[in-house]
Parts: sequence; C-alpha cells; structure tokens
Amino acid sequence: MTGSEGVDKDKKSILIKSPNDILVMQEANQIVAQTLQLVKKNVEPGITTWDLDKIAEEFCLSKKSQPAFKGYRGFPGSLCVSINEEVVHGIPSRKRKLKKGDIISVDFGVLYNGFYGDSAITVEVGTVREDISRLVKVTQESLEKGIEQAVVGNRISDISQAVQKCAEGNGFSIVRQFVGHGIGRSLHEAPEIPNFYQGERTPRLMPGMVLAIEPMVNLGTSKVKVLRDGWTVITADKKPSAHFEHSVAVTEKGPLVLSSWGN
Repeated sequence: MTGSEGVDKDKKSILIKSPNDILVMQEANQIVAQTLQLVKKNVEPGITTWDLDKIAEEFCLSKKSQPAFKGYRGFPGSLCVSINEEVVHGIPSRKRKLKKGDIISVDFGVLYNGFYGDSAITVEVGTVREDISRLVKVTQESLEKGIEQAVVGNRISDISQAVQKCAEGNGFSIVRQFVGHGIGRSLHEAPEIPNFYQGERTPRLMPGMVLAIEPMVNLGTSKVKVLRDGWTVITADKKPSAHFEHSVAVTEKGPLVLSSWGN
C-alpha cells in the first residue's frame, strides 16, 4: 500500500532493522509473495475482485498472519485491486468482474510476528493491447532498476532517478502524488521513496534499512485523482496504469528482495 501524505507523523525517524528482524520480515514477505502468486493464478475473465480478495485473505490467515490493509485507516478489503485506469487502492467488489483485455494491479500486505510485508504486481487478463502490455513490462523493469540502486552509500534519490529514467525513457509517466516508503513494525515508516527525482538532498542508504519500492506508471498523463469512495486512485485521463512493488532490505552484500516472487 502506497504512501500519499507521507509517513505517519510519529514515524519520522528511519528505523534500522537487525539481521534477525530482516529474517522475520523475509518470512512475512514470502507469505505476501505466495499470496500474490495464488491470486495471479486465479485472475481470469469473469472472476470478481471480491473473489480474489477472499482467496488472498483465506490463504494469509492459513499462514498464521493477518491481512495488513484490512481496517487500515478504514480500508475495507484485504487486497487493493485496481483495474485499468485505477492506479492504486481499488476496493474489492462483488460487482467488479474482470474482462479479457483488462490489467489488474494487486497490492497486498501482511502482519506476521510483529513485522509487515508489502508487495504488488500487475497482471494481464488474457490478451491485452500491445501498448498496455509494454506499460506493464516497463513498470516492472523500472522497479528492478530502482532495486539495483538500493545499495549502501547511495541515496534515496538514486532509487528515484533510476525508476524515473526507465519509465519516462520508455515514453510513460510517473505518478507523483503517491510514493514508496520504509517498512518494518509499521506499515509506513520513513523514509519516503518518490519514483521521481525531486532535486533535494535525501537520506543515504545504510545496512538494515528496509524499503518498499513501488513504481506507479501511467500510459498517459502523470496526474491522478481520488474517487468519492476516498480510496480508489485513477488517472486523470482514464488511461491505464501499472504498479509493481517489492520490500527490499539494504545489506552490505547488496539489495535483498524480501518479497521475491520466484516462478
């Protein structure tokens, strides 16, 4: 789940995790990764976003973890499910059925043994338009480019620039109102991780920092708006958007992707 107005006001300081903390966070994030892969397998024309939400919640509970988003600031679902022009924070619905040619961004988090995990994927429903398929591919590539910069001694802005260069260099736009974030014993911790360069000094990366890096990339304009439900974010021009996210630990050996999806 993305940050928007910044991290919680009482969570401003960057919290360093111990090696044991990171091991627990890896376990949490592997539950997230397994859940997302299960949801992906069930994405098909005709299924409702409510069905996908129930699949995710039941699997999460079977792993002795709690859905992190359900009830968070009043969010009603376990999954954020965002279709086509919906960027992030789409609410599961019994009425929303997937159709061939859609794309769906699925964001999921858990609370496990005191730590949070958070990751997101965008899935194509059957065959989609070539430009939309390319949007999905480039968004995932922009996440990978950002992760490559999550090394000791770099700055947050190095991640931001790498994401921006990949997305905009391929002709797409970066959402600016919503950002990545630190993660740990709270779902949203410092530092904020914009997906674009802001031209200001940002914190240096240190071993033990854990970052939720999450590009949101649009086919058209970068501008977005929030619907009347108070949650669902859509593109201002109603063109498609894609979203990928990993929780990544900064280590002396390089970035460790805690929510690696595997096959």
